[in-house]
Amino acid sequence: MHAFAQIRLTFNQDRPQRDEDDASGLAVQEAKPELKAPPMYKVVMFNDDYTPMDFVVEVLEGIFNHSREQATKIMLAVHTEGQAVCGLYTRDVAETKAMQVNQYARECQHPLLCEIEKDG
Repeated sequence: MHAFAQIRLTFNQDRPQRDEDDASGLAVQEAKPELKAPPMYKVVMFNDDYTPMDFVVEVLEGIFNHSREQATKIMLAVHTEGQAVCGLYTRDVAETKAMQVNQYARECQHPLLCEIEKDG
């Protein structure tokens, strides 16, 4: 047991002693970065005189996951007001959804168009 105590003392003596005034031993807490919500973008659908209302409702249900009732309300707003917001998303999601609408409409030979606008 005496040998163990000797080793332990030697080990402790080999450690560098820190001076209380030595600033290099201090842990400095950096300020936490301010987390802000990402900017949001509206996906706006524009009216045209050719795309069937049923197709618009199908797109709003399929791409934007709206209920039939909500999709119908948005479709009627597009029809009567010339445009309506389909949803509010981060930029990547908004761009993807607008692209999906535009691509699907072209594949189905409809001139339906969506664009994104920064919210606010």
